[in-house]
Amino acid sequence: MSKVIAICNQKGGVGKTTTAVNLAASFAALEKKTLLIDMDPQGNASQGLGFMESQDMDIHEILQLADNPDNITYENIKPAIMDTTLDYLKAITSGPDLAVMEIELVNAMSRERRLERVMNVLKQHFEFIIIDAPPSLNLLTLNVLTAATSVLIPVQCEYYALQGMTELFKTIREVQKNLNANLKIEGALLTMYDARLSLCKQVAEEVRENLSDTVFQAMIPRNVKLSEAPSHGKPVILYDVQSSGSQAYMKLSEEILNKDK
Repeated sequence: MSKVIAICNQKGGVGKTTTAVNLAASFAALEKKTLLIDMDPQGNASQGLGFMESQDMDIHEILQLADNPDNITYENIKPAIMDTTLDYLKAITSGPDLAVMEIELVNAMSRERRLERVMNVLKQHFEFIIIDAPPSLNLLTLNVLTAATSVLIPVQCEYYALQGMTELFKTIREVQKNLNANLKIEGALLTMYDARLSLCKQVAEEVRENLSDTVFQAMIPRNVKLSEAPSHGKPVILYDVQSSGSQAYMKLSEEILNKDK
């Protein structure tokens, strides 16, 4: 059965897009049919896969199509599904036009369920669908959480790591109650971890203490290669497979796969 994982945290700069791109690439490297959907108007996940320019059809056009459920067929969506440099990884890109969608959705019927309609079709064609959510709790994020089967939360190893998490978990509970009863917490992922810093160790311990068994064992280190890879339009596994960042995301993908067995 297909799994739809939302990468979500309204706090910026926590490694959300880095996680979306590199987790998707890691699943693809394990020969799992994977789709990455960029739901952030900034389009950073798209750029991280080498899509530096707007495509003829992207997620904005698909969400417009989804206004009428009859329009959502695989044949209608297919022109937006882009090949990447990994055989098992496809992508649906984003761009600045997606920001307009927030306004378009305000008075729309079933406005939180546009992406869910699309996902019901796409799930038949992919084993894993990774969605990079916007760094805010808005209607686009609600669409992402309503369409997902689980949510993965990147948590930066810094002093204010848990700030804002209360609001995010509140939103997730509201979505579970009113829109998506099957939404699960995939786990919290510690990012930008530096074992040399006592603060990072303290934050990691605090997060594990507060979120207990929902925290992944895999941790994403501070890594130059992870920072450089997007400027080359590549996931880190194609930029430097031996780097600590690449190895960490492979461990994360394997941890998720083993948990599902």
